Amino acid sequence: MESTLTIADAIKKLRSKAEGVELPSGLQDKLNENFAQLEVNSRSEDTFWSYYQTTSKYLDWIISLPWNTRSQDILELRYAKEKLDENHYGLDTVKERILEYISVLSLQKTRSPDIVPRAPILLFVGLVGTGKTTMAKSISEVMDRQLIRIPFGGLGDPLYLRGQSRLHPEAEPGAIIRGLSQCKTKNPVILLDEIDRVADDALNTIMGVLVELLDPEQNARFTDHYLDYPFDLSEAFFVATCNNTNRIATAVMDRLEVIQMPSYTDEEKIAIGRDYIFPKAIKEAGLTPNELKIDDNIWLNIVRPLGFDAGVRTLKRNIEGLCRKTAALILTGTRQVVVDESNVKKYLPQW
Repeated sequence: MESTLTIADAIKKLRSKAEGVELPSGLQDKLNENFAQLEVNSRSEDTFWSYYQTTSKYLDWIISLPWNTRSQDILELRYAKEKLDENHYGLDTVKERILEYISVLSLQKTRSPDIVPRAPILLFVGLVGTGKTTMAKSISEVMDRQLIRIPFGGLGDPLYLRGQSRLHPEAEPGAIIRGLSQCKTKNPVILLDEIDRVADDALNTIMGVLVELLDPEQNARFTDHYLDYPFDLSEAFFVATCNNTNRIATAVMDRLEVIQMPSYTDEEKIAIGRDYIFPKAIKEAGLTPNELKIDDNIWLNIVRPLGFDAGVRTLKRNIEGLCRKTAALILTGTRQVVVDESNVKKYLPQW
């Protein structure tokens, strides 16, 4: 009798957890089927608790998802332009495309509120360090949307994206659904990072998942194997990145708006280093602007200490290294460090 009451209380606990959560009607029906199966399994305590754990875990995932929750977009062009210019030097074509989309969203909101806006699906193509990933982060910041980053480098299992059936004991949703559960909104910026770097033996199947993710006609009903119920991704802003497009399937490319991320000239990298990276690195190192000075004549050394680099990643590392060395000197009594032609080799990597 005590065991029966315990099982009954367990079922009641799950049902009460599901109450008050607004779910799609089809999903609610599926959940009711699970509760009915729990009732059937309650006749045998040995089978009940295993099924209870599976059902409880499934319910937790379902109620954690933002089925109807959206973040409110910031749609002010002046603000967006200021933030993009603050975070990125140049890249006018990329910025212009983002500002165009914000403009369309703003007009739709005021003139055609019944239209569900479709976000562009962008593919940033460029060499390492040209700002692909940071531009995606800036889009989320400018629009005040949550960011979900899904790395594709070395990815060898499409189930990582699509989830695993609940028939498997350790099953869980894929990376898309896990990200939505964490960000709590159904209109995030979803960054698919380095989609050209998936494992060779999984290339075709992962490209198949990408077609479904990135097709506006399909992603409104993206089905994760674990949920076994479609989730509407049509309001998400997808941004993909790659170094080159050679390994990306034609069907995927057809669904993407390709934006080339240019390599930076030395002059552009000097401006980026001096005006963007250096002030931020000073602050992050706990220094004041007066404690580290860099002579104008040696910026080219900082840009190219070991030869040409298309992006700014090496530049960022070099500047951060300068700040770390300065911090160590400040703690030993040095009041100010001035990096110039006489001492630059002490502060930069050398062959």
